[in-house]
Amino acid sequence: MPQRNQEPKQYEEKVLLIRRVSKKVTGGNYVTFSALVAVGDKKGKVGIGLGRGQEVPPAIQKAITYAKKHMIIVPIRNKTILHEVRLKYKAARILLKPAPEGTGLKVGSVTRVLLDLAGIENASGKIIRSRNQVVNTYAVIKALQMFKKI
Repeated sequence: MPQRNQEPKQYEEKVLLIRRVSKKVTGGNYVTFSALVAVGDKKGKVGIGLGRGQEVPPAIQKAITYAKKHMIIVPIRNKTILHEVRLKYKAARILLKPAPEGTGLKVGSVTRVLLDLAGIENASGKIIRSRNQVVNTYAVIKALQMFKKI
């Protein structure tokens, strides 16, 4: 029996959020699923994607495809970020700081996953005001894009 997808995995994928969305229509409810996925190679490339579908697996697959097409390159020095970044994106305020070797990732929620997938091992940070994971994810990606290229 032939197997498909024999190519080696070059990107690591993490599902950040799955939402069940219900809409009222004539004759009942219309239910779809929304998936937020992060993709990275742990060498400085990371991307996020938001996919929707009638079932969970197609939604995740759409999100992964989008994330792979829209990856960004994050400059890394000594396994940490280059400099401090402060950013306001919609309701979220982001603060990311470099950390010395051996500190680890002292950040919460989606920031930890995104920095890990980008290959950053030491950093500290905080997300203030927003608890919305989708907005927080986009805010962190925006913050990672702000680093000066080396």
